[in-house]
Amino acid sequence: MKRLIRSKNTYLILVTELIAFVLLLSSFSKKTEFISAQPYNKNRTLQADADSLIIVPAADLMNAYLPFLHNKKIAVVANQTSIVKKGSLKSNVEFTHLIDTLLSHNIVIQKVFAPEHGFRGRIDAGEKVEDDKDKKTGLTIISLYGKNKKPSAEHLKDVDLVLFDIQDVGVRFYTYISTMSLVMEACAESDIPMIILDRPNPNGHYIDGPVLDSRYSSFLGMHEVPLVYGMTMGEYAQMVNGEYWLKDSLVCELKIIPVLNYTHLSKYSLPVRPSPNLPNDQSINLYPSLGFFEGTVINAGRGSEFQFQRYGAPFFPPSEFSFTPQENFGSKYPKFKGEKCYGVDLTKAEHQAKVNLEWLLDAYHKTPKDTDFFGKTFTAHAGNETLRKQIEKGLTSEEIRKSWTKNIEKFKLIRENYLIYP
Repeated sequence: MKRLIRSKNTYLILVTELIAFVLLLSSFSKKTEFISAQPYNKNRTLQADADSLIIVPAADLMNAYLPFLHNKKIAVVANQTSIVKKGSLKSNVEFTHLIDTLLSHNIVIQKVFAPEHGFRGRIDAGEKVEDDKDKKTGLTIISLYGKNKKPSAEHLKDVDLVLFDIQDVGVRFYTYISTMSLVMEACAESDIPMIILDRPNPNGHYIDGPVLDSRYSSFLGMHEVPLVYGMTMGEYAQMVNGEYWLKDSLVCELKIIPVLNYTHLSKYSLPVRPSPNLPNDQSINLYPSLGFFEGTVINAGRGSEFQFQRYGAPFFPPSEFSFTPQENFGSKYPKFKGEKCYGVDLTKAEHQAKVNLEWLLDAYHKTPKDTDFFGKTFTAHAGNETLRKQIEKGLTSEEIRKSWTKNIEKFKLIRENYLIYP
C-alpha cells in the first residue's frame, strides 16, 4: 500500500512538473513575436520580385512596425547606425535617421537611450557618455554608458513601448549586445514591450573563439557565448529570453522585425561605421581577432586611419612597416601617441572566417620579457583566464583553438533553437 501511495505521489509530481514546464514554454512563445512585411518561402527568402536579392534591414520596412507605434509614447534605443533608406530600397545614397523618420510620421518619442560612443557615435571607446539633449530635435538623450548602463524604472515610467535599432558586428566584447540585454531586463521589470528592428551581422558567417566563463561576466561579455556567436541582434535577444539570462529569469515581451533576404552567409557592407574605430569592412572583419589587443599593451591601429587593420609597438623589432599614432576622430589618447610603432599591416589580409590567434601570439613573442604584455581588461576581453595562461605557457594557436571545440559545439546546439535566418 505504501509503495502504491508513493507511486501515485511520484506520478502527481511528474504530471505537475510537466504542466508547469509546458506553461513556461507557452508563456515564452507568447512573449516573442515575429512581424514580417512580406511573406517568406520555404527557403526563408522573399518571393521573387524586383528587389529579391537586396538585403533590407528591418528599419526600412516601416509598414511592419509603424502600426505598433501610433498612439504610443515610445523610447528609442539608437545611435548613428539607426538609419532609414530614403526613396527606393535599391538606393544606397540617401538616408534619414530613424528618429527624424519617426517624428515625420507623428510618432510620440519621449526620450532616446544611447549606447557606448553616444547617440551620434563620436565618443571614444570606454569614455563615459553623459545625458544630453539632441540639438536637432530637442529630445532628451539618456546615456546607457555612463553612471547607468540600464534604464531605471523612473526612466521608463512615462513609456508605453521601447524601440531598439542598433547595428551590431557580432563580437561578444562589442558592448551593444550587453546594452540590449540590460534594456530587455529593464523592460521586463517594468512590464513594457520591446520591438527590435533587426539588422544583418557582418560577422555572422562563422562561430569561433573562447566561450565566456560565467565567473568573468562583465559589460564586455555578459553571457556564455563564444567570442564570435554568428547571430543577429534579433536572434540573440530571442536566445536571452529563451535561456532565461535576464535577472531573476525574467522574460521580455518582444516583437522582432526581421531583415529581408538575409542569410548568415550573406555579405553585407555597413553604410555607416558602427563605432568610431571600425571605419570599413576590413576593420569589421578583423575586429574579432585584433580586438584582443584592446586588453594588451599593443596598439591595434588606433590613432591612425587604419584602425583594427594593423598592430604594433615601439619596442617591436624594426621592420619595413611602421606607423605613428596621433590623436584623431575616435581616439584622443591612442597607445604610444607620437611614437613610431613597428608592426604588421593587415589592410590586404584575406577575409577571415575564424578568430586568428597568430597575430596575438606574434605580438606576444615580439614584446620584451620585461614589458607587461597583458593589461587589466584582457581577461574581460577573452572571457576567461585560460587564454592568457595558454599564451604564457607557449601553446600554439591550433592547441588553443582545440580547447574551444567542446564548448563551441554545445553553444551551436543552443543557438540552433533561436535562429531566424538560414
